Amino acid sequence: MSIAVATTLEERLQDLGNIPASRIRTNPAPGTATIEDVTYLRDTERRLYELIDGTLVEKSMGWQESLLAGILLQWLNNYLDSNRIGVATGADGMTRLFGDTVRGPDVAFVAWNRLPDGRIPAAPIPDLVPNFVIEVLSSSNTYAEMSRKRREYFYAGVELLWMVEHRTRTVTVFRTAQDATVYKDEAVLDGGQVLPGWRVDLNELFSRLDMPNDR
Repeated sequence: MSIAVATTLEERLQDLGNIPASRIRTNPAPGTATIEDVTYLRDTERRLYELIDGTLVEKSMGWQESLLAGILLQWLNNYLDSNRIGVATGADGMTRLFGDTVRGPDVAFVAWNRLPDGRIPAAPIPDLVPNFVIEVLSSSNTYAEMSRKRREYFYAGVELLWMVEHRTRTVTVFRTAQDATVYKDEAVLDGGQVLPGWRVDLNELFSRLDMPNDR
């Protein structure tokens, strides 16, 4: 649904994936927000918003989700220390995928050849598309919201997407917007052609949510 069609809050919520209204910022009014608003609110209020159809949508992440995202980012950076093929960012690493669509993946990898002029961008929200993204699902994320986000990622040029669901201890791996494989916690995932040789043991990942036996 386009901005011209979404004339009511109900329609805009549907277009954004039936997300809770509490995640929609009303100042600036939905449909009128800009990239500058995303940067300003991050710098002044320390709150993360994604920008979709001129609407600011609060980035939702709980404590456990943040923990898992942090571990995955650490492991990815450990891999990149020995395999200098690009850089990784966390949830506050917002990027403009296309048009005025700004997303902040929980974890993202960008190869050197995708960086503007092969350099680390100075812009607070650069125009670039990650090769690989990870989204750790929170309770307020809806199926429709993540479906839209998935389509946007692959439309923009993302090559690999992991969606982590800690409640079921599964990871859904997308190689295209439609090609999905669900892996349970006994699986070991790999980065494929995007991150050759990178391995993630899901049992080790999800065990970080458990109390150690030797405490």
